[in-house]
Amino acid sequence: MEKRKNKINDAPLTWKIPAYVIMIAFTIITIFPIIWLLYSSFKPHAEILASPLSLPSKPTISNYVNAWEIGNMGISIFNSIFYTSIATVCTLILAMAAAFGLTKFPYKSNGFFYGAFTGGLLITVHAVIVPLFLMESRIGIIDTRIGVILPYIAFDLPMSVLIAYSYVKSIPDALIEASLIDGANYFQIFFKIIFPCSKPVAATMVILSFLRHWNEFMFVFILTTGNDKRSLPVALNNFAGRLNVEYGMQFAALVISIIPMIIFYLIFHQQLIKGFGEGALKE
Repeated sequence: MEKRKNKINDAPLTWKIPAYVIMIAFTIITIFPIIWLLYSSFKPHAEILASPLSLPSKPTISNYVNAWEIGNMGISIFNSIFYTSIATVCTLILAMAAAFGLTKFPYKSNGFFYGAFTGGLLITVHAVIVPLFLMESRIGIIDTRIGVILPYIAFDLPMSVLIAYSYVKSIPDALIEASLIDGANYFQIFFKIIFPCSKPVAATMVILSFLRHWNEFMFVFILTTGNDKRSLPVALNNFAGRLNVEYGMQFAALVISIIPMIIFYLIFHQQLIKGFGEGALKE
């Protein structure tokens, strides 16, 4: 690692300058839309149309007040947190359990089930949304929170299992055998050995699942009808009409929706990088 750093530091100046210029330009292109969205959320609708890029002449928080009341942002935030938290925890436990079973139990059917999880990556939401809607209508869970959470878990499991599979497989079998000799059962082995040894990949799975579930739109939009079951991405859609778009309120609602994501990333970005380095890419 030190040799690599020395090579980078010893690189010719003619290579460093273009590299820094490209990185600075990429940073500006990435950050400017967020800054523009933030200060535009304090501008009235008419001012946004008249001068989209200018700073607000008379900043106002009325957009946030109206967005919170008209868009039912309070219940939408609660639903997003509820859906995301429950689905993420369930996906983590089920994916780790599946990886544990597929890698540490020598059944002939392991290859079939691993292939089934891999094949699940090829199934898109749009391909099954109509049968899923009909099935949930038949069993009576349409327009319920459980009717949203179950598809979240089902569609997130294939990727999570694939991420956990190689890491759990690398855990020495000697640890499990020693635990069995000491009298531990498989539930104790799973929660006291597999989980603690898999913290890096577990952190990666939690973060990726959280991001996918928080931004999901289709399931909530199709499988729920009442505003009391809608999540933030669907609530944001209410601010865009066919003939008129209230840009001020829409920008305020977008700021409200991305603040939790930014906070979440600032807290867990180190775990995400570490998880990718030590977990998801481990062979």
